[in-house]
Amino acid sequence: MKLFFGQIKPEIKINEEEQQHIVKVLRMREGEEISITDGEGNLATGNLIFEGKKVSLDVKDVKENLPKFSPKLHIAIAPTKNIDRIEFFVEKATEMAISEITILQTEKTERKNLNIDKLRKQAIAASKQSLRFHFPKINDLTKLSDFIKTVDSKTTFVAHCDASFERTELKNLQKSFDSTQDDNITFLIGPEGDFSEKEIKMLAEKGIKAVSLGNQRLRTETAGVFIAAWNYKKMI
Repeated sequence: MKLFFGQIKPEIKINEEEQQHIVKVLRMREGEEISITDGEGNLATGNLIFEGKKVSLDVKDVKENLPKFSPKLHIAIAPTKNIDRIEFFVEKATEMAISEITILQTEKTERKNLNIDKLRKQAIAASKQSLRFHFPKINDLTKLSDFIKTVDSKTTFVAHCDASFERTELKNLQKSFDSTQDDNITFLIGPEGDFSEKEIKMLAEKGIKAVSLGNQRLRTETAGVFIAAWNYKKMI
C-alpha cells in the first residue's frame, strides 16, 4: 500500500504537498493505485488522475471510522538540548502506535523553544510509513504544573531515576494493567538531569506513582521509546 495524507470528508482530496511529492519526487504515473488517509481513522483507495499540475483520485473504496489503537498511550516528555533526539523519539513512538505526545517544560528543561509544526509533520510522515490511519496528537510545550492538572492520577505514571523515592518496576505495572484492562495510560519523562526533587514530590502529592525502567540509566528519548515499545507489545 502506498499511503498519502489528504482529506476524506466532505470530499476526497489529496494534500497539495503530497500532490507535488507524487509528481516531482516519486514520478508516479496516472492509473497507479494509492490510498489516502486524513489521520482520523478514514481511508480512501483508488487510482491516480492527472489534470495538469493537479492530482486527484478515482475512488474505488472508502473505509470510515477504522478502529483506534488500544491501549492508548500518552507520553509527556521534556525536550532534549539536541532536538534531533526528540525528533527521533516522535518518529519511533509514532511507528509504535502512540496516541498523544505532550512536550513538557520542567525546572531543568534547557530548550524553551522548538518547532512543534515540524514535529507534527514528522509524526505524519512516520504514520504514512507505518500505515497507521490515526495520527498521534502532538501538543505544544506545556508547563509541568499545568499538565498535571489535566491528568487522571490513577492512570498516570512518572519515570524518574531518584532511588530515594518509592518506585514500581514496570513489569509489575504490566500485571496491574493486564488485570484492569484500562484503555488510557499516561507517562511523564523528565529532561537530561531528571525531574527536580521538588517536582517529584509534587507529582507524588498529586497521587502519580513513580516507575523504574530498570537498572540502566536511560536517556530521555530512549526512555520514551522504551515505554512506547512496552505499550506496543500489549497490542500485538
